[in-house]
Amino acid sequence: MGKRPRIQQFAPYEIWGREIEADAIRQMDNACTLPISIQGALMPDAHMGYGLPIGGVLAVKDAVIPYAVGVDIACRVKMSVLDLAFDRFEALQEPFRAALEQGTRFGMGESFKRPHNHRVMDEDWTFCPTVKGLKDKAWQQLGTSGSGNHFAEFGLLTLSAAEMGLEPGNYLALLTHSGSRGAGAAIAKHYSTLARRLHPELPKHLSDLAWLDLDRSEGLEYWKAMELMGRYSSANHDIIHQSVLSHLGAVSVLTLENHHNFAWKMQCGDEEVIVHRKGATPADRGVLGVIPGSMATPGFVVRGLGNTRALNSAAHGAGRKMSRNAAIKQFSRKDLNRFLEKKGVTLVSAGLDEVPMAYKDILDIMAQQKDLVETIARFDPKLVKMAEPDGKGRRKQKR
Repeated sequence: MGKRPRIQQFAPYEIWGREIEADAIRQMDNACTLPISIQGALMPDAHMGYGLPIGGVLAVKDAVIPYAVGVDIACRVKMSVLDLAFDRFEALQEPFRAALEQGTRFGMGESFKRPHNHRVMDEDWTFCPTVKGLKDKAWQQLGTSGSGNHFAEFGLLTLSAAEMGLEPGNYLALLTHSGSRGAGAAIAKHYSTLARRLHPELPKHLSDLAWLDLDRSEGLEYWKAMELMGRYSSANHDIIHQSVLSHLGAVSVLTLENHHNFAWKMQCGDEEVIVHRKGATPADRGVLGVIPGSMATPGFVVRGLGNTRALNSAAHGAGRKMSRNAAIKQFSRKDLNRFLEKKGVTLVSAGLDEVPMAYKDILDIMAQQKDLVETIARFDPKLVKMAEPDGKGRRKQKR
């Protein structure tokens, strides 16, 4: 049984950004009333989520909150800069399209009959029954991309100055967004349910913020599972990038990647805290990260400025300004095609719930966090693949 919350003052937090929905602010308010909360921050791409809002950052003491990490544990982005000149892209679009089609699979539950090999599958998956029971599923899904806002895309990376060991100029890059797939979702569900059971004293509006103490076996077990999912998600991107580049006969001259659904141990003043970044990019001073836009708006390579008021964090994307159902009702395929043509983007597949018009203006988002990150490169999508409208990426193929 959990201890009853003590009465305490509201944990401080700051808001970056304008036009953040009231429900997201309410969720952040709730999170900062927890007795374990130390400090928070709300990123400019914030919108409503489960427990902690998407774009919410929360530092707590000696605990971890499964729903403040997120359902898709260790969701992350990865960019590979290719050794192929961008000016070859237009003439070779069909091979690039085939590479996206063959290099990964989209859709809920998608898997491979002949799983990929990766050292992450040689790790210990037996430390608890929940994780042990998910190993086979995780192995089969290694190299898949899921549904929702997950994507794989080629685009133009523009550097105006020498950075990251590259000279100024235009580069062809592959950018992917996916997480820990079905295994991560099952772990999130199991431990969030456990956390609620351990804290029956929490009122209904705080139940999705139930935590696990890190001095108890349940918290230590979740932490170990979360970190394993972090390595698994990274492996997932490794496989996707290796597969796509192999189809092209290309190699990567630079890779960048970062989580945005995770918890980290961090020094906050004189004490160590657990910082949850749910849909937020790590932005420690000097650390590189990638903040994508939508399927037809730019993303950016950034360098963190280490703003402690934001717990060294930044936005993880443009952020939705309308729900998926609202987007499907408001926009047609014709509307989407018109927007894509204007931006010079070829779409392999995606549902109307992911139309760019359903997202906030990424340029505005970036302008609102100039004290969190500095922009060092721009990425413009050119060829994009996401899950089909029915959630299936493509027909089953043998591997």
